[in-house]
Amino acid sequence: MLAPAEGSTNNETPLVGTSFVRKISGIFSRNQDSSTDGMNYVEFGTFTEEISTRTLGTFAGVFSPVTLSMFSALVFLRMGYIVGNAGLLVTLVQFVIAYSILVFTVMSVCAISTNGAVEGGGAYFMISRTLGPEFGGSIGTLFFLANIVSSALYISGCVEGLVENFGPSGSLVQELLPDSRWYRFLYCSSLNILNLLICLIGASMFAKTTVFILILVCGCLGITFFSFFYEGFIEVNIPDSNTLIQNATYPATRNYTGLDSATLHSNLFSHYGRDYTAKGELVTFASVFGVLFSGVTGIMAGANMSGELKNPGKSIPRGTLSAVCFTFFVYVSISILTAATCTKELLQNDYMYMSGISAFSPSVAVGLITATWSAALSNVIGASRVIEALSKDKVFGRLLNFIPKGTWKGNPVAAVVLSAVLVQFVLLIGSLNLIAQLNTVLFLLSYMATNMACLGLELAGAPNFRPTFMYFTWHTALFGLLGTVIMMTVTSIIYAACSALLCLILIVGLHLFSPSKEAQWGSISQALIFHQVRKYLLLLDSRKDHVKFWRPQVLLLVNSPRSACPLIDFVNDLKKGGLYVLGHVDIDNTAENAVEDPTLAQTPHWLNLIDHLKVKAFVELTVAKSVREGLMHLMRLSGMGAMKPNTVIFGFLDKEEPKDFLQSVDSVYRNHDFENDVFPLSSQSGLEPFEYVQMMREVLRMNKNLCLCRNFNKLRKDARSVRSKTYIDVWPVNFLNPGENDSFDTTSLFMMQLACIVNMVPMWKKLKLRICMCDEARTSYFAYNSSSQSHSEKLEQLLKKLRIEAELFPVTGWKNVIESHGDENESYAESVNTLILQQTEETAITFIYLPAPPSEDQQFENFYNKLELFSKNLPPTIFVHGVKVVTSTTL
Repeated sequence: MLAPAEGSTNNETPLVGTSFVRKISGIFSRNQDSSTDGMNYVEFGTFTEEISTRTLGTFAGVFSPVTLSMFSALVFLRMGYIVGNAGLLVTLVQFVIAYSILVFTVMSVCAISTNGAVEGGGAYFMISRTLGPEFGGSIGTLFFLANIVSSALYISGCVEGLVENFGPSGSLVQELLPDSRWYRFLYCSSLNILNLLICLIGASMFAKTTVFILILVCGCLGITFFSFFYEGFIEVNIPDSNTLIQNATYPATRNYTGLDSATLHSNLFSHYGRDYTAKGELVTFASVFGVLFSGVTGIMAGANMSGELKNPGKSIPRGTLSAVCFTFFVYVSISILTAATCTKELLQNDYMYMSGISAFSPSVAVGLITATWSAALSNVIGASRVIEALSKDKVFGRLLNFIPKGTWKGNPVAAVVLSAVLVQFVLLIGSLNLIAQLNTVLFLLSYMATNMACLGLELAGAPNFRPTFMYFTWHTALFGLLGTVIMMTVTSIIYAACSALLCLILIVGLHLFSPSKEAQWGSISQALIFHQVRKYLLLLDSRKDHVKFWRPQVLLLVNSPRSACPLIDFVNDLKKGGLYVLGHVDIDNTAENAVEDPTLAQTPHWLNLIDHLKVKAFVELTVAKSVREGLMHLMRLSGMGAMKPNTVIFGFLDKEEPKDFLQSVDSVYRNHDFENDVFPLSSQSGLEPFEYVQMMREVLRMNKNLCLCRNFNKLRKDARSVRSKTYIDVWPVNFLNPGENDSFDTTSLFMMQLACIVNMVPMWKKLKLRICMCDEARTSYFAYNSSSQSHSEKLEQLLKKLRIEAELFPVTGWKNVIESHGDENESYAESVNTLILQQTEETAITFIYLPAPPSEDQQFENFYNKLELFSKNLPPTIFVHGVKVVTSTTL
């Protein structure tokens, strides 16, 4: 019996909040993982002082960064492009579509964030704790890269606004800032350093900065709204950057009419023109939608700050939803006012039209510069929090070990510096137009994963998925998922395919090499598999079984796993996609008084053995007073529904010394992880021949097929050993009581079916299936009456109907063997053994007919002895007895 484990682990999520548990445990010892819940601890003797790093509320921590990220450059820089080309009606439809996707995704974010304690890492933390470390790690990495590229993009947009307003041809002040490629790189670097300094000060400084910027941007928007109502007719100069107008003969001005119904009517429908910022390329619905959607993808800005929020479960839903509603109202209002005051010619030729119509022109420049700068700041701090969470979870092993060490007062200084350095490298590229589309796709990929996580949780029906956010259903997650997938393909099908491929490579790489793959976070895949398996098991009806679709469903009784490795491996080939159960009986007469069931400690070792042997099997362990009693437990209870074992396999009861295949130097199954005390090497647990035959009879009484396997310690399952053999032999004759129709009865056909299954496995496919026919002296012994067909012809015809490719091999010497049949001594059994042994020089596996055990108890031992003599010194041998028809000649 296996010794119980010395200790056990409990991976269940505690019912009490993590912060509370860690505060209490910190009094006695320091918790090494305490930093993951936003708390730092400083020890003084036996006491612990808690320094909280969760300082942000809903407005400063969520609403402000989300609002500014969704405004970014779109609200001041691209509204003319959208309304002027798509028209008001299509623009409103596009905003509704875009915001529908965003709202559905936000609902998924709210559902996850209100279903448990949300720690640092934002979207990565939510996805990884739901979909598992591999998927979460890959999406988190792509989300980190998206934030890096997005920060560089917004910095470039901010510098573009600075140069256009204060550069050589500045609309506000000319010649204040020199302009060239390297000057722009200098400005970008300066802004990146400014962002770095703000982030190094900490999250509170970031929050104060975003609140101040939001107030400033809203003030600029207020001036813009006032201008729409205040200003009358104006001729607006077209910017010098519009080369399409400069090369034309008509004047370089366009009209602002003020609020006018005729202007509104002319802007209702689409009038797609050419984009003067893209060398005159024709504008399309997809290009407009891509620009619009890329400007409002900042909904995760608040979730990225989850590690600094006082109450993430409340702040993330309230702050994100209110920001989405606020920005939607602003965008719709600006779209309507723009369509009612500006001609399409103005909108198509001057995307910065707001500066020309504003009652206070500098307000537009200030709003554009501050909105883009704050979005860049939000992205770089969000990226630092994601990479910090990846390092704490050891997703990339030791590669990011320096990040947790570089933390000061809860601020991940090393992560911030790394993020800023990567942003600087992206800025070196210069032209970021192409990367902008990839950046949008990466964000959409993270949104898709979030919706997928929520959809999986809801469909799995996990009882512990109880979000307090009441407006989430599986419909919203499904719509969000479909919307993000569609938007990825609309934005760029090439980038979408590349991003998905990169994500897949990361998933495979992390699954194979990441230390976090063993993390007990709980993967939604297990819940979904359980849900689907249960549903299909209920649909699987044993009353509808048909012989055409029969397959072996095996219960293999294993006493000592160390000595049974070759047999366990071979039966895995024999099952042909059917159920495979490894059963073990623990003999324990004191089980009723035991504190703990001994099988509880054994189960993990058996599961590790299955992983090591790479077999597709389940484990069933039971405790009984005898092996026979335990076998009855296993036969009755193994499997579920219609998936119940139909074939029981034993090892043969012999006196050979067992071999330790887990420790032997020459064993292909060698593994030092299984120490001697894990699976003690034992004999047949004191099993006697009488009980052994009783077990055989019990199996047949339960109407299950029976197989006895012997000499499988000789099996060498490797290409070289298999190539050295030629045949898989089948002996369709009942050696204990030879009969005329042995080759055609249920047992022989079942035996041929099993041999055929083995022959279909790639490892055994090159071997020939050989039917050993004992026809010699058949007429003299059986008083065989002549017929139109010989025995061989009948069998050959049957094999053709069954589509079994086999060679019929007449065995010589059967006449001499049969003459000794009926003797009570051992000469007949020894003669049978010699006859079989003479044919096995090139045989890999031998199948032998197993007669039914005798009905009288006193004959059990004699029955067992003959089976023992029949199979003595043979190659790996399987005695087979079938109880049901398993072959079919029909379609």
